[in-house]
Amino acid sequence: MRHFGHIAPEVRQRLFHQEPCEFSADSPARLLSAALGATLYSPATRPRLADDIVKQTGRGVVSMVLCLEDSIGDEDVAQGEENLVGQFTDLAERESAGDLPLIFIRVRSPEQIPDLVRRLGPAVRLLSGFVLPKFTEERGMPFLEALATAEALSGRRLFAMPVLESPELLYRESRVETLEGIFRAVDKYRDRVLALRLGVTDFCSSYGLRRAPDMTAYDVQIVASVIADVVNMLGRADGTGFTVTGPVWEYFRVQERMFKPQLRRSPFLEGQAEELREALIEHSMDGLLREITLDHANGLLGKTCIHPSHVLPVHALSVVSHEEYSDAKDILRPERCGGGVLRSQYTNKMNEVKPHRAWAERTLLRAEAFGVANEDIGFVELLAAGIPA
Repeated sequence: MRHFGHIAPEVRQRLFHQEPCEFSADSPARLLSAALGATLYSPATRPRLADDIVKQTGRGVVSMVLCLEDSIGDEDVAQGEENLVGQFTDLAERESAGDLPLIFIRVRSPEQIPDLVRRLGPAVRLLSGFVLPKFTEERGMPFLEALATAEALSGRRLFAMPVLESPELLYRESRVETLEGIFRAVDKYRDRVLALRLGVTDFCSSYGLRRAPDMTAYDVQIVASVIADVVNMLGRADGTGFTVTGPVWEYFRVQERMFKPQLRRSPFLEGQAEELREALIEHSMDGLLREITLDHANGLLGKTCIHPSHVLPVHALSVVSHEEYSDAKDILRPERCGGGVLRSQYTNKMNEVKPHRAWAERTLLRAEAFGVANEDIGFVELLAAGIPA
């Protein structure tokens, strides 16, 4: 699979200075953690789940979570598990099974992990891992131990994606201690923790809050403070940190016009970029776009998504611009390893080699996963080119 792999090769050539790389579930964890992109959640009870996964793969989705936790009722868990096993079996029998996204299951209890792996049988080869809810050191260790058991049962690598959403993490008096405990747990299983996910909806619920569509998570100060502390203690660029993904965006009133036929044509070919931009703003997409931009500025990569219309904006804004790529390559030149300051090739900034080195390394990893846009290509062109015909 690859980002923007669903669009024609000749279109990718026009869009990209460096195309996104190909990767698979067996690729190195460092690349997979950067390439998660918009991770699309779906309730495990959906009756045509296998068809949904194939359909979304054709629209550019590269990671999905099938949820047995908050998205379904307590009374539906057994039916959801049974449905998952049947749908995985269906997928495994299809010719397209090799082209599927990274698939994770969000469980409720540690015991579900080895149980589901046993029940999946040969179809477990399609599973990339598990999402672990309300993760703290005390609650999380049994999940991670169960994952190790499941790996032994299945004979394949399985990743964990803990969700940071517990009240202990939110409350100021317990936050640092909780973060220290989370670090101990995930550090012990570092090779199997693909990314840490933020459960901002749960944070808001602790105070009876819900952000409006014109507000980002960073406008809710109590949420912004948690994100800052999570990145501070768990997202460092010194080799001890983990990939931290952006919070879910709850609103999806954009698809009606976004997928109208007249907007499916690439605006850099047809001259309709401004119409597309106006359509996005008109339908409150601007809030999502601002939040993705702030995610990146605050050290987050990838995003939890609950609607397919969010996937393309997340991926389009994850592509590295030609200017960013140029700066990163300059900073990482071997002859620059001693430090110093140099003028950007774009002649609009100074690049300090030592302070900007970690940024440059992360930028080139993102470039590998999402590609580098051509010099005259921006977000609107990338977004429009990816809209399904």
